[in-house]
Amino acid sequence: MTSAVTTDKSARPGYGQLLRTPGALGFILPGFAARQPFAMLTVSIVLLVQHTTGSFGSAGIVAAVTGVSMAVFAPQMGKLVDRIGQSRVLVPVVLAHAAAVGVLTTLALLGSPLWALALAAIPAGATVPQVGPMVRSRWAAKLEGSPLLSTAAAFESVTDEFTFVVGPVLATFLCTAIHPSAGLITEATLTIVGGLLFAAQRGTQPKPVPRAANGEKHAPALSFPGLRVLIVAFIGIGAVFGGMLVSLAAFSEEIGNPGANGLLYGIFAAGNMIAGIAMGAIAWKIGPRRRLMLGYIGLTATASVLWAADSAILLGALGLVVGLCIAPALITGYTMIEQLVPAASRTEAFAWLTGAVAFGQAGAVTLAGRLADAHGSSYGFLVPMAATALALLTLLVLRGKLAPKAPSRIVNSSTPASSAAPKAVRNTVNERGMGHRVPVTVD
Repeated sequence: MTSAVTTDKSARPGYGQLLRTPGALGFILPGFAARQPFAMLTVSIVLLVQHTTGSFGSAGIVAAVTGVSMAVFAPQMGKLVDRIGQSRVLVPVVLAHAAAVGVLTTLALLGSPLWALALAAIPAGATVPQVGPMVRSRWAAKLEGSPLLSTAAAFESVTDEFTFVVGPVLATFLCTAIHPSAGLITEATLTIVGGLLFAAQRGTQPKPVPRAANGEKHAPALSFPGLRVLIVAFIGIGAVFGGMLVSLAAFSEEIGNPGANGLLYGIFAAGNMIAGIAMGAIAWKIGPRRRLMLGYIGLTATASVLWAADSAILLGALGLVVGLCIAPALITGYTMIEQLVPAASRTEAFAWLTGAVAFGQAGAVTLAGRLADAHGSSYGFLVPMAATALALLTLLVLRGKLAPKAPSRIVNSSTPASSAAPKAVRNTVNERGMGHRVPVTVD
């Protein structure tokens, strides 16, 4: 499939058109169920371990080990998916994850020591099924070169954010109203049911690319410098999620209204969802690299003043703006993978970005928690400020690495790029992903 797809320039691609893509609903619905556990796992672990040990510190350690383990193993899972296919990887992974979560739950209920819980958290995190990257890979395969690809990226971001709104609420209700282990039991059940149903949709999964397909040596996703730059950016985004989660809770405790935490985080998440929906409805006239830079500048600017908020109203307003700024950076980063990484390595690339968010979140939860405990919530908000500032500096210095490759070099990794193609043609890149080829300035 070529990178140029003829489309009606007068028609703005929207969510309705996206959902009418043949076969899309078949993987969207089970994919949504299968990614719920991703949002439920951390909260369920914290609530169960805190209940059995009486320590939020111990609960945080076990949750952080789970997050780091997932961040380390997610790219390896993505790489394996690219080699042998989604279904062949997903079926054993969901079964292994359910078993690992069962072991962790049992140890916690038996009152096992912290070191045993931390060890059990490693396989629980390592086997978290990377359904989000798999869904994004299916969209990328079906919509390669189509203007609907940016709409799909926005749709996935909204889905992810909705998951992170519903998942923690559901887990909290189950652990507090039914039983402390009910959250993890439900998480494991959803993993098996949703994961197996998603794996059964074989018709829409990208074809695996063997290591030596068509005489071409497969390049690891991390070998592409643009992905490495995006990983740094996504670690910063993860730090915002983690820092906000802990610092908002600490702030609510300080003002004597613990219940405000849910409202404040909900406002933050709502901002992300609103911006995500808007991102998919706008026909952009600027390239993705510039959109990423502008979004990250806004994110860094707003995250840098969170520490100064001295009222719930002001903090809620700032949290809303932070959420509005996260979506453009997050969605654009995922969209750029099509231009920066060959199809044969895209699931691995998406998994690297998902793992980067998890790693940033795990680190921020730990650091912000320590700062908030020792000095107050204002110091906890310094973590997202510092993380986004460092990531923005990296983006500014290495922005050249995010320049899109020529379509012939990136869309089909099994088709050698023509070295004889005229330079002017090879540099003709449509950053907007529209169906007509026009010379544009690569920003």
